[in-house]
This record gives sequence, C-alpha cells and structure tokens, in this order.
Amino acid sequence: MKHLFKKGTDLTKPVLLLLHGTGGNEEDLLSLADMISPESSVLSVRGNVSENGMPRFFRRLAEGVFDEEDLIFRTKELHEYIAEAAEKYDFDRDQVVAIGYSNGANIAGSLIFHYKNSLKGAILHHPMVPRRGIELPDLNGLPVFIGAGKNDPICPPEETEELQQLLSSAGAEVHVKWENMGHQLSRAEVEEAAEWFHKHFSS
Repeated sequence: MKHLFKKGTDLTKPVLLLLHGTGGNEEDLLSLADMISPESSVLSVRGNVSENGMPRFFRRLAEGVFDEEDLIFRTKELHEYIAEAAEKYDFDRDQVVAIGYSNGANIAGSLIFHYKNSLKGAILHHPMVPRRGIELPDLNGLPVFIGAGKNDPICPPEETEELQQLLSSAGAEVHVKWENMGHQLSRAEVEEAAEWFHKHFSS
C-alpha cells in the first residue's frame, strides 16, 4: 500500500496509523498527528481504491452505502499490511492507534469490528457504522474517541449514537465529542482528541 512512515522521537508512545478521507492522501492527516502526539511514530496509508480518481479505502455503491464485500476484503488487506509494516519499520504491532477521518474512520471502525486487538485505540472523526448484523469481537477496555457533527449531512447523529452503542456493548470505552458542525473537521474536535489521547496513552 502507498504510505509514508515517520519514526518518532519517543518509541514508547503508540504508533499513529493515519487514514485519510475520500480524495485525500497519506499527507492529509500529518498535522493531526502533530497535534495529537508529536513524539509518536506515524504510519500514514493511502487507500487502495479509486473513485473517479479519488483515493478511498473501500468501494461504495452510493453515498453512505458501502460495498460490504469490498469493505471486508480491504479491511483484511489493511490488517495484514499493518503487520507487514511493523516488521519492515520495526515497531510493536500491538501499539497502534488509528486516527481516521470520514472514509478513513470507517475503515478504522471496520478493523475494530472484524479483528480483536487490531488496534490499541482509535480516534474516529465523523465515522459511520461499518457493518450491521455481525457479532463484534470482545473489545473490553478498548479506548475509542468519536468526533461527530450534530449537523453532519453524511453521518447523521443517529449513526454516531448507533456506533457508540455497538462499540460500548462489546466492551469498548467510547468518548463522543459533539460539535454543532457538519462533516468538516474542527480544531476543537482535534484538540479534544489530543487531550483524550494523553489521558489514555501517556506512559
């Protein structure tokens, strides 16, 4: 997978897995990594799917309608890729925290839904429910931050509440930050994500 890796200055901190939104690339969320944990190593990945020339992490059939088969395949591909990258760049596979926005948050959510211990934690900015009707793995104690907009036309509040409920029911510790915003990412949301990160991952 196209990616960039940046070795951190404090290797005891979790590695940040950056996952961009539709049409983004592996450089998009580097500023978020700097705000959230500047000492961490960063693995930023570009989605392997193209939608009218825009990189994405999996196909969709329409706005908000995921191609479930492709989602399952791409989630497995990313899951395996993280392990390859851990070997290549010599970092601890068990110390990976995802930071995803929109489409990237959805594939991060899908990793959590499909693979136990795939992430040590996740910051999901404006995610949707990746899949319905499946049993989630045991997520006991997994810290998850969700940033959501009350006026988000792509990801309505009910979607966020459903995702929170599904994750919490599987044992995850979910923190939701609501903004009176749409689908765009706000600075306040990222600042709260940084506070949340330090609370959970400062050694």
